[in-house]
Amino acid sequence: MEKKIKRNFYCGDLREEHEGNDVCLSGWVQTRRDLGGLIFVDLRDRSGIIQVVFNPEYEEAFKKADEIRSEYVISVRGKVSKRPEENVNPKIPTGYIEIIGQEIEILSKAKTPPFLIEDDAKVDEIVRLKYRYLDLRRPKMKENIIFRSKLNKAIRDFLDENGFIEVETPILTKSTPEGARDYLVPSRLNPGKFYALPQSPQLFKQILMIGGMERYYQIARCFRDEDLRADRQPEFTQLDMEMSFVDVDDVISLNEKLIKYVVERVTDIKVNIPFPRITYNEAMEKYGSDKPDTRFGMEMVDVSDAVINSDFKVFKDAVENGGKVKGINIVNGSNLFSRRQIDELVEKAKEFGAKGLAWINIAEEGIKSPIAKFFSSEQIENLISKFNAKTGDLIVFVADKDPELVMTSLGSLRLYLAKTLNLIEKDKFNFLWVTEFPLLEYSEEEKRYVAKHHPFTSPMDEDIYLLESEPWKARAKAYDIVLNGTELGGGSIRIHNTDLQEKMFEVLGFSKERAWNNFGFLLKAFEYGTPPHGGIAYGLDRMAMLLLGLDSIRDCIAFPKTQNASCPLTDAPSEVDQKQLKELHIQLKI
Repeated sequence: MEKKIKRNFYCGDLREEHEGNDVCLSGWVQTRRDLGGLIFVDLRDRSGIIQVVFNPEYEEAFKKADEIRSEYVISVRGKVSKRPEENVNPKIPTGYIEIIGQEIEILSKAKTPPFLIEDDAKVDEIVRLKYRYLDLRRPKMKENIIFRSKLNKAIRDFLDENGFIEVETPILTKSTPEGARDYLVPSRLNPGKFYALPQSPQLFKQILMIGGMERYYQIARCFRDEDLRADRQPEFTQLDMEMSFVDVDDVISLNEKLIKYVVERVTDIKVNIPFPRITYNEAMEKYGSDKPDTRFGMEMVDVSDAVINSDFKVFKDAVENGGKVKGINIVNGSNLFSRRQIDELVEKAKEFGAKGLAWINIAEEGIKSPIAKFFSSEQIENLISKFNAKTGDLIVFVADKDPELVMTSLGSLRLYLAKTLNLIEKDKFNFLWVTEFPLLEYSEEEKRYVAKHHPFTSPMDEDIYLLESEPWKARAKAYDIVLNGTELGGGSIRIHNTDLQEKMFEVLGFSKERAWNNFGFLLKAFEYGTPPHGGIAYGLDRMAMLLLGLDSIRDCIAFPKTQNASCPLTDAPSEVDQKQLKELHIQLKI
């Protein structure tokens, strides 16, 4: 059936200055109210909502308006009119006007939705994802998706202005080790062989630098078969970029300008650059995290030297065995935590991996602590002074022969306390760089050293010699951009020398044959003149989530997966026809 009423305005664009205009609108029926002699319809499209009034003067339209229900799709022709003063709704932009409906066309009927199409509706997330097409009609979800579109455009505008070329890289590529688990795709034309979906365009963007592109970017789809959480998806969108003839400062400087430009273009947030920089070691020592939240203080203090001569065996043994004793000062904690609550804090520290939690309560009536008897009064005073603590404060300590366990468990407790005590300013946006990451980290699962970032990350020039004898001590030319305790992106200066790249593979336990088998196309390319290069990649889903203040990454992705990597809307993943498996030479054995 040919549509008779042709839209000439969007619902949310009409204002008082349009009074008297004849308009044609199309959209969904948000609500319909029959008040006897009048029928009121709230009509919604992507731009917003407007009230349409039908009265018996236009008999056919009035009769048809009686048929419509919520979520019907209709077109309306009518005249813009100012609302009577008592009916004005200042909460919406169109609340001062209404449309006197003269003609109506029902384009599509709708069943009663399983939930209300409004932001405050209490709906289970699985139901929302199953009916995502309805969920996307909710104003907040619609705004989130539009925000992402604006975010992408701002990124493209900045990079285009700064000489970057957008290049698409393959989705079907070679499976390479060192990283998360690949998603594999069987090849019908090459029986027994598989493509892998890219975890990132890493190798291709390095080859683009060898190919002379000099400045590349891509808003790329990436895939990782890993366990999920609130800010992680099996398929995600990444802003990927690479530059030739640059060092760490060049990459950081340009990306600070990018972040300032993009954030200020799409939000009301003002961004000051340059961002603070701290090394990985400083981040771990002060915050117990390589992605520290600096919106509040409560920095960790190392007191190992102050407790080594005490009589408290737990502290003394930890330090003598190469470990650490660190603590944090909970300002006014003596007044905030009862003895029972302190005991609960001890159990919370154990949940975070600590073997226990010692404490000193600086109460009004004096020092209260089960460990005070093991210290002299001078030692206690020295401890308190290291934290700049005062009466009313509560100092808590973690000790262990494993320094990393001390830092991570106390760092987790720091975040827990900040959330519990409402110390975090929600509208504050703290960007910072974490630099000089370790080149390698030890994998308990594989019982060997693996790349902290990836095998193509260049070691610091002054640490290259360590690859021969103590590679675990080498630092990388790597950097992460952190926002409010969440890693926003990360990158590095890459290895651009075949000999150094082969040495890196050797350190990681690759034989020369295996390295060339897995990465030969990159190593071969290195032989034909490779510029120094480096780059960075941002998680765009995560960036949108943080800038929108969302709790879940799924609320800024149009069609996300659930925690078990399934899609309630399409029922993916699903079984496939036996004929398809046969064509791929695949036999299932579950």
